[in-house]
Amino acid sequence: MNGGAGKTALHQSHFCRAVDIERLLCEREVQFMLFRKIDGRFVAALATSCFMLAVTGCQSGGAGGLFGPAAPKDPKQIAAEEGKILASELLAYCPNVTLRDGTAFFNSYAKGGQDDPAKLTHQSAITDTTRSCTRADGTMTIKVGVAGKVVVGPAGGAGTVNMPIRIAVVRNGEVLYSQLHKNSVQVTDPSTATQFVFTDQNVVIPIPTARDIQIFAGFDEGPAKKKAQ
Repeated sequence: MNGGAGKTALHQSHFCRAVDIERLLCEREVQFMLFRKIDGRFVAALATSCFMLAVTGCQSGGAGGLFGPAAPKDPKQIAAEEGKILASELLAYCPNVTLRDGTAFFNSYAKGGQDDPAKLTHQSAITDTTRSCTRADGTMTIKVGVAGKVVVGPAGGAGTVNMPIRIAVVRNGEVLYSQLHKNSVQVTDPSTATQFVFTDQNVVIPIPTARDIQIFAGFDEGPAKKKAQ
């Protein structure tokens, strides 16, 4: 009998040992309370709570320390701590579209009135961008969408507005794709803004191996024209 009890004591978890100590303290507290002749019902409740604490603690059993085994870390948390990207995250990766500084607006002027506010015929503005990505045969195809509006200026009216829109894809300074498009918008009511949507469905790049791709969209008038001497 003594040998069995010794083995049981040796296999007690740290938690059960802590509970035994707590139970002993509770029993001493009960004795003290009895000595002080406190309400018997309170002492009984205190003793019962100590007993429940001991039973619950020892039934939890096993290794894992005082509060049981530690919860396993989430794979995303581990990857973040190690600075790695999960394959699942890379498969879901679709680069965001960014507007370059100064490319969200495009002004059209009457002939000979460049940069003259009174000669402004139309002002075009990009107000939103979006994209979607698909993968096949080692390549990623990105559909880039651009939405905006055209407002008629002091010298403008109804008619066709042609605007140059460039879509470019860059990886660490390397240009993977760049295309200048001519987007035409028909303005029928000069008194209100005309909405437009442009989509480039032919952006194809190698499937990224890291989240290091940048997509740029914006108006591109090309290099400044030289003035005649």
